[in-house]
Amino acid sequence: MTLFQHNINNKLFKEGPLAFRMRPENFNEFVGQSHILAEGKAISRIIDAKHLPSLIFWGPPGSGKTTLAHLLAKSLGITLFEISAVSANKEEIRKHITDAKSYVLSNTSKYVIFIDEIHRFNKTQQDVLLPHVESGLLTIIGATTENPSFEIISPLLSRSTVLTTKTLTSKEIETLITRALQDKNRGLGKSNIKITKSCMEKLASISSGDARMALNILETLVLSSDTENSNKYEISDNDLQNLISNTPLVFDKKGDHYYDTISALIKSIRDSDPDAAVYWLARILKSGQDPKFICRRLVILASEDIGLADPQALVLATSTLEAVHFVGMPESRIILSQTVLYLALAPKSNNAYQAINSAMEDVDKTGNQPVPLHLRNATSKLVENLGYGKGYKYAHNYKAKHPLMENLPEVLKNKRYYKPSTSN
Repeated sequence: MTLFQHNINNKLFKEGPLAFRMRPENFNEFVGQSHILAEGKAISRIIDAKHLPSLIFWGPPGSGKTTLAHLLAKSLGITLFEISAVSANKEEIRKHITDAKSYVLSNTSKYVIFIDEIHRFNKTQQDVLLPHVESGLLTIIGATTENPSFEIISPLLSRSTVLTTKTLTSKEIETLITRALQDKNRGLGKSNIKITKSCMEKLASISSGDARMALNILETLVLSSDTENSNKYEISDNDLQNLISNTPLVFDKKGDHYYDTISALIKSIRDSDPDAAVYWLARILKSGQDPKFICRRLVILASEDIGLADPQALVLATSTLEAVHFVGMPESRIILSQTVLYLALAPKSNNAYQAINSAMEDVDKTGNQPVPLHLRNATSKLVENLGYGKGYKYAHNYKAKHPLMENLPEVLKNKRYYKPSTSN
């Protein structure tokens, strides 16, 4: 960290947002992530060994990824040079590489770059880093909310250790809230404001394990509190409700949590759990997701997971898409609820899904097999003489309820893709 950055941080610790001011100054103040911080765990071992490998902290927002990087560097006596992947370009990266060459000649410690939101680096930017991470000139500590397996190039990922951070528990969030209200130097202790137990529990709950969100909401509650007539104002459930009633839930439409929530809806319906299904629907709607996107997922599910067990499911899901488009929100929530509950309660069958998957696999394996001659149309005398249409049986002339001919290519003769179940 440069002297300029150090001075900025000192100013922010006094005047910045509460979440920034309350950042732990040492590991004793850190709350949560015991699975990597406890004795014998990853970070503890790194500190004991006094050797810092390239690391990627992967976890949800507000779980302490950036703080862990800074505390780890501080514990090892290492200067941390920061890059924001949002704004950095190849020229800035190359400047760090040039600086690193001079730095390692005059210092005994490593040149360590902290890259916030490293998933935003494109492949080319990551490629610029790779040879210097490989040679040991650079050590990187990345922080990301996205799955590194998908966002970080394989060579760079293989040279880094991935440490996952977990969503904080409600109790851990409550600890942070209490500490912020009591701290008179960095926190809100001088305000002498209290919070009811019920309000604290609700604040911890709606924060969804995000420490930053919890402290931001707490700071807003304190700043908007009516303290003119009382030196001991107590924040209540009503204060919290008035603040958050029109605030949408955090829902990154490109992040893992977005896909996790959609996945929870689909899998709850598949599991015939109407209560969980309507809950996840509510979560998605409260987050501001486009209802038409939900409809498209329900149309797919109606065939994939219900299919022939209840063909009406696809009709209803398709009609829902039209109805939601016609009605709009907020009334569309009722239509979506009806459809989600219907799909959750419907009998399930994935026979159609399995059948087409199996057939497509055989197409990939066997290529363009010739169409059996009896299934070809004899459109001319020439092709008729070649056997086109010969042996074809017109189904309406027979009473049989099973195939009268072998209609698959010879190499797939007698193959069965559709396997009916008792539900259909």
